Amino acid sequence: MEPAYILAPFVGGLVAMGLRLPPLIGFLGAGFALNAMGYASIPELDAVADIGVTLLLFTIGLKLNVRTLLRGEVWGAATLHMAISTGMLTGVLAVLKIVGFSMLHDAGWTTFVLLAFALSFSSTVFAVKVLEDRSDSRSFYGRTAIGILIMQDIFAVVFLTASSGELPSPWAIGLLLLIPAAPILRNLLHRVGHGEMQILFGVVLALVLGYALFDYLGIKGDLGALIIGMLLAPHPDAGGMSKSLFNMKELFLVGFFVSIGLTALPTWEMVGLAAILVLVLPLKSMLFVLILSGFRLRHRTSTLATLSLTNFSEFGLIVAVLAAAQGWVDGDWLVVLSLAVALSFVAAAVVNTSHAAIRRRVEGRLTARDAARLHPSDRPIEIGDAQAVVLGMGRVGRGAYDRLVQRYGTPVLGVEADPDKVASLKNEGYEVVEGDASDADFWEKLLISDTVTLVLLAMPHHAGNVVALDELRDRTFPGRIAAVVRYADEIEPLRERGADAVFHVYAEAGQALADSAYEAVRPRQAADRRPSDPEGHTPLQS
Repeated sequence: MEPAYILAPFVGGLVAMGLRLPPLIGFLGAGFALNAMGYASIPELDAVADIGVTLLLFTIGLKLNVRTLLRGEVWGAATLHMAISTGMLTGVLAVLKIVGFSMLHDAGWTTFVLLAFALSFSSTVFAVKVLEDRSDSRSFYGRTAIGILIMQDIFAVVFLTASSGELPSPWAIGLLLLIPAAPILRNLLHRVGHGEMQILFGVVLALVLGYALFDYLGIKGDLGALIIGMLLAPHPDAGGMSKSLFNMKELFLVGFFVSIGLTALPTWEMVGLAAILVLVLPLKSMLFVLILSGFRLRHRTSTLATLSLTNFSEFGLIVAVLAAAQGWVDGDWLVVLSLAVALSFVAAAVVNTSHAAIRRRVEGRLTARDAARLHPSDRPIEIGDAQAVVLGMGRVGRGAYDRLVQRYGTPVLGVEADPDKVASLKNEGYEVVEGDASDADFWEKLLISDTVTLVLLAMPHHAGNVVALDELRDRTFPGRIAAVVRYADEIEPLRERGADAVFHVYAEAGQALADSAYEAVRPRQAADRRPSDPEGHTPLQS
């Protein structure tokens, strides 16, 4: 691979960062610049791009609860939006033909519908990148947006399979055996640990068991990587594997964005058509807002999910490539759609940079919704009569909860982000609600009553505890705040932010161990006290 293919995206990323735009805009610009200088797409770059998309879908699967896809606001919104937007965009293309664009002169309704269908998709790569940059992929609106994207990907796979005229191999039915084999894979995930073997195991699962196996059996390989990730998602170490693969996935995705710019050099008419299609994006956005609001989501949830979905998709390019190969659309449309996808990424990056201001403006123009009629997962979180709140119901949080209830008789409410853990804790009799305290969406819904006098920050990640502490102080919480840290250098930042007490979990455990050990040997010390030591300071005996 020539150095230009590596140097250009680096320079483009630096320029984008200097303009306060996401680096991926620079990667796209680097692709177009290389194209203008006479460089063409090469197999090595295509391979890097394919690996990046495959790893992306695999990591999405690692964080996806299958039940998310079964929610009405996911499959219902995805289906309705695709059907309505396809019809709407078909009408737009018909109007552009009447206006007189030469590329549409010989186009018929079949071409219009196929192009509109390709443009109805939203980019999984871009949206997930936006959500991860905001740390909102686990929020309710983030999970909803990702669910809609996956449903769209499933629609694309169905179309590609049906349009190719080739049925999957009869042996593809054997892939169902992956379901009973999932516990074996999860057990192996636990055994490989957290180092380089975990990363290598993730690559093998995504590229071999996922992509290669499914592709060999006539099913789209990217879908295979997603499914394998979903099978591993219930395992506690799935999140750790996703984080281990994060930097590798990000690096390979650079190749994907560069490859879009290398598709072809556009003519002025192509640029004009692509720009007009991008100007239609607000219609696509309004449709998302209306549909999601129809499923009783808050205006905030609908707006933020919509902003992450306001773009065109790389899957639309895949659909267009197949349509061109079948002779259903002219090959020049691949250039138009590539440019439209790239421009939509630029527009979406700018819009999502100002997502908070846009959200407030949209909410101000919409009628307030009755909280009792909202979606259950989007209603305000009631504290009730709790006097203490524990954020994070892991081992430390659960121990603190038990101590407050059993020794001090304090009414406590636990908050936990893992829905499966919430269900398990409720079965054990704990008062607990689902919520991610490191997510701003949680604090938008939380209604802290005057009865709460103590909040314990017991989340496993220091960053989450910092976010929660800042949110509490921004809301001028009058009670006491205590936090748990794993490392000594995390203590002072929390104290500077206003934590009333910070406990180093390992130091406190060591002190408690020493106290317990000393109490256990005190009777023996009294019996073995030496006459020459009047104060009885004898060493601990084994």
